[in-house]
Amino acid sequence: MKELLLGNEAVARGAWEAGCRVAAAYPGTPSTEITENLAKYEDIYAEWSPNEKVALEVGIGASFAGARTIVSMKHVGLNVAADPLFTASYTGVNGGLVVAVADDPGMHSSQNEQDSRFYARSAHVPMLEPADSADCREFTKLAFELSEQYDTPVLLRMTTRVSHSRGLVELGVRQDAGLKEYKKDAAKRVMMPGMARLRHVEVEKREKLLAVSANSLAINKIEMNDTKIGVVTSGLCYQYVKEALPDASILKLGMVYPLAFDLIRDFSKKVDKLYVIEELEPFIEDAMKANGIECTGKELFTLQGEYSVHMIRCALLGDERECQSAPQLPARPPVMCPGCPHRGMFYAVKKLGLTVSGDIGCYTLGALPPTSSMDAVVCMGASIGMAHGMEKARGREFANNTVAVIGDSTFIHSGITGLIDVVYNRGASTVLILDNRTTGMTGHQNNPANGRDLYGNEAPELDLAKLCEAVGVRDVRTVDPFDLKGMERALKETLANDEPSVIIVKRPCALLDRKGAKPALRIDGDRCTGCKLCMGLGCPAIVLSGDCVAIDPTLCVGCALCARLCPSGAIRGGK
Repeated sequence: MKELLLGNEAVARGAWEAGCRVAAAYPGTPSTEITENLAKYEDIYAEWSPNEKVALEVGIGASFAGARTIVSMKHVGLNVAADPLFTASYTGVNGGLVVAVADDPGMHSSQNEQDSRFYARSAHVPMLEPADSADCREFTKLAFELSEQYDTPVLLRMTTRVSHSRGLVELGVRQDAGLKEYKKDAAKRVMMPGMARLRHVEVEKREKLLAVSANSLAINKIEMNDTKIGVVTSGLCYQYVKEALPDASILKLGMVYPLAFDLIRDFSKKVDKLYVIEELEPFIEDAMKANGIECTGKELFTLQGEYSVHMIRCALLGDERECQSAPQLPARPPVMCPGCPHRGMFYAVKKLGLTVSGDIGCYTLGALPPTSSMDAVVCMGASIGMAHGMEKARGREFANNTVAVIGDSTFIHSGITGLIDVVYNRGASTVLILDNRTTGMTGHQNNPANGRDLYGNEAPELDLAKLCEAVGVRDVRTVDPFDLKGMERALKETLANDEPSVIIVKRPCALLDRKGAKPALRIDGDRCTGCKLCMGLGCPAIVLSGDCVAIDPTLCVGCALCARLCPSGAIRGGK
């Protein structure tokens, strides 16, 4: 039976068919749907972990205990999980351990274009890269087999277009992989220096064996056609090459580390001109050139963004029509939703002219006009540490005009240690934890602060206020961001403190209960003075109609934040 599946759904299906028993992840686009779909299989225990490092540690523990396990994350999440990954390469596995990492060429929802293939090389673990949904299922199953065969974690590299494209997948049945026997083995799993040195030797042996077997691995495929042009490629670029150059000979690499150099060298001898087509870094190209295989790659292609059929045809065929710029689509910049609870907070922050050390989440959009209230965003959890660093660099006076803004899920992910640092080193930062009762940016996943687990079941709810008090913050208060006066007052009072303060800015995401939306508001033209203060909120439902302000009833959710702001009382309840 065949079914049309997203790439991420197919990874989940492949893991289930392979007999996977445990799945852990922190949500991150474009990887999120892998774990959401794994949770639909009764045979698999799945969880949202507080961050990717914890998720991989859970996965390593499950693997040691004998269970086939998959851990999923986006590319920047692999940075967080790198510590356990590098050492798990030394310890090896018991039950198969697959780490699915989704890169984001083009930065559709990310702060950088990191290429995760370098992690495979640095950690000395194999990496597979599927090109479509059918590959996703097949490669995931193979990854578990390779993991157990070679006693290693296996990386499965996804990219945005593969994760979020649909393709036909042949469904199989579940394999009863069982639980591997657990035996104490301190020499293999306790990575003290003396033991780790011996394990490093085993890692090098394993890598050499994998490099040899890569040449006969079925997922590395040669497709011979016209020999004038030969292309070495992998992942989604394989699809682009097939469409752009239907007559070219192709070596499709399913394993991108270690590379099948004997196979590549043999292929290179069969074609007149050899190209390497890969998105992001010249990972395959550089390795081929280092092994004496002449090829052309990044001389013709960019290191930035996504590739396309149009780009490949232009670069290799030089067709003048193909090389003309592709038509640009109208820009659709992201905005905070109507009724978004972050809007009131940002209005107050901008009004007070504060410096804002920001973080990763929906609230990052506060950097855009008209709120324009975010000064710096680097990575998950960095807002608090950056605000503390600003204070230490420029003094207490600067801190009295600076706030750190972080979401509830992000605070749990990696903000808690930053707050501990502020308290421990006698800082005076004011931290705003935006508690919208969900992990909003990645599609409303539950987290420890909203009292629901991955399955939607009730779970112990982390008390953010008590947590902040426990690490030593004495001034912790909770404010509704739609209480504009209360929000402004809380900011002024905490900024005047000579010690750390936390404001928990608490109101549910407007999309959590769409049925609860109130009737759209309207503007009384007789009362409206044209001051346009309401436009400063950046609500997409408030629009200019000529010189007048109007409310689009198809967008307005009746949150009434604009009515609270209007000095003339011109914004009224809908009919």
